[in-house]
Amino acid sequence: MAFLFRHKSKADLAKPTKELLAQLWQYPSPSQKTEDELVRLLSQMKLILQDSHDSESTPEQVAQLVNSMISEDLFYLLAHSIRLLPFESRKHCQSIFSYAFRYKPANSLAPDPPALTYVLHRRPEVIVELCRGYGYKESAMPCGVVLRELIKQHEDVASIILHDESREDERAISVDEIDPREAPAQSGEGVLWKFFPWIDGGAFEVSTDAFTTFRELLTRHKQLVAIYLEKNFDLFFDRYNANLVQSSSYVTKRQSIKLLGEILLDRANYPIMTRYVESGDHLKICMTLLKDDRKMVQYEGFHVFKVFVANPNKSPPVQRILVNNRERLLRFLPTFLEDRTEDEQFTDEKSFLIRQIESMGP
Repeated sequence: MAFLFRHKSKADLAKPTKELLAQLWQYPSPSQKTEDELVRLLSQMKLILQDSHDSESTPEQVAQLVNSMISEDLFYLLAHSIRLLPFESRKHCQSIFSYAFRYKPANSLAPDPPALTYVLHRRPEVIVELCRGYGYKESAMPCGVVLRELIKQHEDVASIILHDESREDERAISVDEIDPREAPAQSGEGVLWKFFPWIDGGAFEVSTDAFTTFRELLTRHKQLVAIYLEKNFDLFFDRYNANLVQSSSYVTKRQSIKLLGEILLDRANYPIMTRYVESGDHLKICMTLLKDDRKMVQYEGFHVFKVFVANPNKSPPVQRILVNNRERLLRFLPTFLEDRTEDEQFTDEKSFLIRQIESMGP
């Protein structure tokens, strides 16, 4: 592999890459030479950062390359430009982010890798731009892989996505500016809220990948998300129900109902659950799901419906709806998904709900 580095030192790659990225934005149809050179440079960077035997790189060269990427603002430029890159370069770019955000110098006492520290504290726009990669099918999957790796390992990354409300070309919020308990309610204009149209309105592969990241964001760091949902309850669930639970897409609808059930039944979200099941409007949406002509939508809807019925402290609107529909529910539930004979838990839960509704009286 040494022949790859004939023209430049192993760490002298960030600046020429930056210059070529600028050409991508300047010329709508870049030359084949520009694309080939980008593939070559990004391939070299990936080899250095992965620190494999074949790359013949040293720890000093890896550190020098990461520092050069920081000084040239290359992390932001790659995140911003990834959709314009050739296919092979997008794959290299995904690897570069993954390796760089995991790299820590030997004997470092810092809690986070230097590239990630730089992004969290000084260039959070990198995180936001990776999210905005879902706006384009070319960049959705490579950006999604990087985002999920970061969210799994670093709560601060999730916090930036949840709390940033910057617009295009505006400065994003850094982790130093976020106090989840003191953060104001959001306007609904930040990057998190873009996930709703990305999931519901994107191409299938974009929608699926965006939902996977969205789910990771809402389930990984439970205390952070619980605080966030409590502060933004009405806006969040209004959009969640309108865009996802009531989506015309079967896949989006089904997986969103399932995620809703997981959120409500998580102990960390108990205050969220009690607030959600107080709403008569939420119950009406849920009862509509039980009548869907697709059995898996019915099944996932049932797991949300049971939370309303099992709640011992039902709100007046919920109590009124259940009482008014008592006879219909008692006729409907005994034959509801009756072919699930091997699902003992479902059968037991359905029997429990029937008894609860019977006890409510006319």
